[in-house]
Amino acid sequence: MTFPERLEIPETVLELARTLEQAGHEAWCVGGAIRDRLLGVPGGDVDLATSAKPEEVQRLFRRTVPVGIRFGTVAVLDRAGAPHEVTTFRHDVETDGRHAVVRYGASLEEDLARRDFTINAIAYHPLRHEWRDPFGGAADLSANLIRAVGDPAQRFREDYLRILRALRFAARLGFVVDPATWAAARTEAPGLAGLSAERVRDEWFKGLRTAAEPERLVSLWREVGAAAVWLPELAERALPGAGGAGEGRDPVLLTVALTGPQAPAVLRRLRASNAEIARAEAIVRGPAAPASFDETTVRRWLAAVGPAAADHVALHRVEHGGEPAWAAAARRIVARGDATSRSTLAVNGADLITLGIAPGPALGALLDRLLERVLDDPSLNQRDRLLSLARELA
Repeated sequence: MTFPERLEIPETVLELARTLEQAGHEAWCVGGAIRDRLLGVPGGDVDLATSAKPEEVQRLFRRTVPVGIRFGTVAVLDRAGAPHEVTTFRHDVETDGRHAVVRYGASLEEDLARRDFTINAIAYHPLRHEWRDPFGGAADLSANLIRAVGDPAQRFREDYLRILRALRFAARLGFVVDPATWAAARTEAPGLAGLSAERVRDEWFKGLRTAAEPERLVSLWREVGAAAVWLPELAERALPGAGGAGEGRDPVLLTVALTGPQAPAVLRRLRASNAEIARAEAIVRGPAAPASFDETTVRRWLAAVGPAAADHVALHRVEHGGEPAWAAAARRIVARGDATSRSTLAVNGADLITLGIAPGPALGALLDRLLERVLDDPSLNQRDRLLSLARELA
């Protein structure tokens, strides 16, 4: 790959670079945004690496946030309030496979040497339009190759999450992993057990969102040994309706599709949020579909699954590549506003109390009996008719 004469860099980033350079510091564009621009992929935020120490960055810019100051990263807010990460050149002096102790005062070349893969160790000077590629990242981009910087085993021992990052980049970009890097990843995979669940979860979710095909990501996790450590329930299966990569991908839904009834346990292990775990529990509790497609049966199914109905429809699309046969009936029911829960009945507990029904289990049971009638005949869901029916049933 031949480097272009210049890259289009946002003016806000150029302003930051000018300020740093005018103060006597180096400022280089680095990271995934440079890699993606070279690949012709619409880029995300452009990060800067600088010789300025964090406290010097904070002095130079009026509005900053110490997002990762322990590791030399300061977010500088531009005029619109958008953050731009500025990180001091650094060199690892000690690592435990999860965290690193870093030293400042390193050169750009030393900073690039501590990065994970060659395709992420390319730097571009946004003002002088110079390139630095000491590890052959451009050649690896041309060869569609994920290759560790330097000794791959050492890179992975410095931070075992890099194994999962290699898999994510390979699945996202359609690249292959360099044989030596792959062999080291398989050998070092047991070290993944020492990572925090939160870091693994974030990497898993990010991988599901960005993979060209989630099936490839799953195969890589299983083949390298990552699944055995963190996701032994992970099944290799086709997901014809997973859709294109991006924020539209639902990692919770895909986790359910790939781990089945064990999804809630998987998400607990990964320390997902309570809401995400509850979603998975509701989906696997089912039933996954109505027994038949007539509207009465579909209404009863909607009452049984409650808010999980939309997830069941979406899961069917992911697993089968098309809409379920009963989805049209469900949409008609929802569009009409047919009652499928106590809360959508035309009467409530307070209405029944006015009839002389005492608060307590009997009142709840009566509401359930009214709902049963309405599920069979939605036309009954009128206040006067339900009150009359409640008198009969009480």
